[in-house]
Amino acid sequence: QVQLVESGGGLVQPGGSLRLSCAASGRIFSIDTMAWYRQAPGKERDLVATITSGSSTNYADFVKGRFTISRDNAKNTVYLQMNSLKSEDTAVYYCKTRINGYFYRGQGTQVTVSS
Repeated sequence: QVQLVESGGGLVQPGGSLRLSCAASGRIFSIDTMAWYRQAPGKERDLVATITSGSSTNYADFVKGRFTISRDNAKNTVYLQMNSLKSEDTAVYYCKTRINGYFYRGQGTQVTVSS
């Protein structure tokens, strides 16, 4: 059974950094574009960043210059390096991708930015 599992969330002070990981496991033949989303309490889910299978990237304006998405195709893993974190980055972060033609989403990892 294919699944996505995120890790790396936690509590960090403003200006700090975190690195999120999202690993796909199971019987995998293909993984398409991988994406990170986030959802803060009471708010809509926002697309944060995407990376294609060829490693082309795109970012939401609110994270450009601070976050970096990358992937390791050999490990079926996508990463999100988050620097210069702000309180407004507090949210549950999810990864989503299409694996073997079907969409999957992880369970999410909480990121809290607070002093």
